[in-house]
Amino acid sequence: MPLSSLNEEQLSAATAPLGHNLIIASAGTGKTSTIVGRIAHLLQSGVEPSSILLLTFTNKAAGEMIARLERYFPKKIVSKIESGTFHAVSYRWLKELHPNLALKQPSELKTLFRSIYEKRNFERMNLPLAPFSATYLYEMYSLYQNASLDGFDEWFLEKYPEHEILMDAYMDITEEFEREKIDYGFASFNDLLLRMKSHLEVKTIPFKEVLVDEYQDTNTLQSALIDTLKPHSLFCVGDYDQSIYAFNGANIENIATYSKRYPDAEVFTLKTNYRSTAPILSLANRVIERNERIYPKKLEVGRHGKTHPPRLLMYNDLFEQYQSIAHNIKQTHVPNEQIAVIFRNNSSADGIEASLREIGIPCKRKGGTSFFDAKEIKFLLDLLSLLVNPKDMMAFIHVFEYANGVGSALSKEFFQCFLHFGNGSFMQGVLYPKVHDLPKLNPNKNVQLGLFDDDHEIGSATRFKHLDLPHEVYSHPLLKHPKIIQDGIKFFRDFHIFMNTVKGENDPAKILRTAISSKLYEGIIDMLSTQRGRLKSGEIDSEKKKQAKDRILGKARLLLELARQYRDLRRFVNAMVLGGGELSEGEGVNLLTVHASKGLEFPEVYVVDLVDGRFPNRKMMSSIEEERRLFYVAVTRAKDKLYLSLAKYDKMKKMDYKASQFLHEAGLIKEVFVEPGKEKKKS
Repeated sequence: MPLSSLNEEQLSAATAPLGHNLIIASAGTGKTSTIVGRIAHLLQSGVEPSSILLLTFTNKAAGEMIARLERYFPKKIVSKIESGTFHAVSYRWLKELHPNLALKQPSELKTLFRSIYEKRNFERMNLPLAPFSATYLYEMYSLYQNASLDGFDEWFLEKYPEHEILMDAYMDITEEFEREKIDYGFASFNDLLLRMKSHLEVKTIPFKEVLVDEYQDTNTLQSALIDTLKPHSLFCVGDYDQSIYAFNGANIENIATYSKRYPDAEVFTLKTNYRSTAPILSLANRVIERNERIYPKKLEVGRHGKTHPPRLLMYNDLFEQYQSIAHNIKQTHVPNEQIAVIFRNNSSADGIEASLREIGIPCKRKGGTSFFDAKEIKFLLDLLSLLVNPKDMMAFIHVFEYANGVGSALSKEFFQCFLHFGNGSFMQGVLYPKVHDLPKLNPNKNVQLGLFDDDHEIGSATRFKHLDLPHEVYSHPLLKHPKIIQDGIKFFRDFHIFMNTVKGENDPAKILRTAISSKLYEGIIDMLSTQRGRLKSGEIDSEKKKQAKDRILGKARLLLELARQYRDLRRFVNAMVLGGGELSEGEGVNLLTVHASKGLEFPEVYVVDLVDGRFPNRKMMSSIEEERRLFYVAVTRAKDKLYLSLAKYDKMKKMDYKASQFLHEAGLIKEVFVEPGKEKKKS
């Protein structure tokens, strides 16, 4: 039975008397086994399965626990247990009450919210400040629903007191939004919990026990819903040291104040870790104990045998770090899928992914777009592919699809024209087209230059005379194509200049440097950063656009760093395009943000970019305590081997880095850490 496999501390928690029980389940201490054991104990004690409610943060987690119980109890009994996420359970209950309830995705509800917002004429109000956009106001309203039980105006003005003059209008918009959702039978994910809470205030569901997994991740609304359920017994399992979702509304105070809110509460601590070795746990303890100890605890080792102390890897340059880690992974005997590279920011993944691709190691990236699938990288690789193989029509189409007014069909026509005017040579057709003594593209028609289908559609290059075009571009027969427009000509001009500049060059780094600094790529950067800086309302957020532009250039510079390792263009393109084609699919090295790694474990783990500013991320962090919890989560994913890495310098950004304070706290770096901007002391 499930209880027979539990250790003493797990068994004590699982068999606790009914009441308010909090189980502090540190990393790798068997919280799932304890929850399954608890439910088994309830069933063996005669508790009706239908009076047990299991709340989790993923339906997968609930499914796994139910599946474990079915190994020991008949399915007809286990199936009566109410289980699932807060939202899934609330949705099932509300559908019974309101069969026509329609759950709507955030994107759909943003549209409804914007339709209400846009009826307000803020321009006539002659305001001293600009109102928030519909999208931002919607996002703030959604966050408020998770984070506060006070009125929206009170919560909002605490953050933005200068918007008091607009608060009546904002309140009017949100109130109409709520009315329309009710009228149309719509519900958001937040609404499921809010409406269920309102229903439970009138009619309580008599649960004998409610079990809550990952309790440290609950938000204010979820905590209020639990209280509204008024269960006879409450069994909450979590770890305040793994509370890393403050940005998403999680309220660490829920677990921190448990004993105060429930004076009769019993607190149990699972401290035996069965995942990691003693040296890894020792490092984790040294760092996390710097945070306030709400409930005293210290992880103890539950496994024995040969151990490897955590290793600090220090490099002179950021890119050198990524390449060295990739080579270390290639040399290890641990299977790729049992290795994880964990990072605080997604940008760190690009360097690792690119370095792995270069040496043919597959990997899978959880969350975010693969480096090689990013449009800005694919564009550059398509340009290079075209130089390697001028007959690569698909590469040409992918490039020219970015020209305004030129789709894939017209791009194909252009490609055929270049071959025609180059007498079979694409590059000659682009740079030195021949317009005499050539067979016509359509010999059945007497068509000028054999280029068009109908005589009357022949265009004239004079319509582009006002553009600043080099002579060789202005005289190009492509300008006579009837379907080409001004934007298409400008794109061709920039493409022509680039091709003319790199003709005959074989050094991939020189070609890429030229491409990245070209007018052609400048246009691509502007187009993509504009798209990524556009809010749902259609307006462009200048700061968001600037950040997108910086990220695009960062990725391009990374590709350039890879190119520096090669002297032959063909070999570089083959390595990038053909090598490790399964990079982001199937089995491979796991590339994970800390948030994505939570709940997982791997024999071998690399935590990268441990420098001040990146980890901890001082721009994104809500507090240094939460950044420390993120570090704790990252290192406790490792079972056998843990590598902590950093670089002292980023030569692409020309930026020096200082080691993360967490490495100082772990005792891996002996210098005393002092906050940035303060004078550094030596120990």
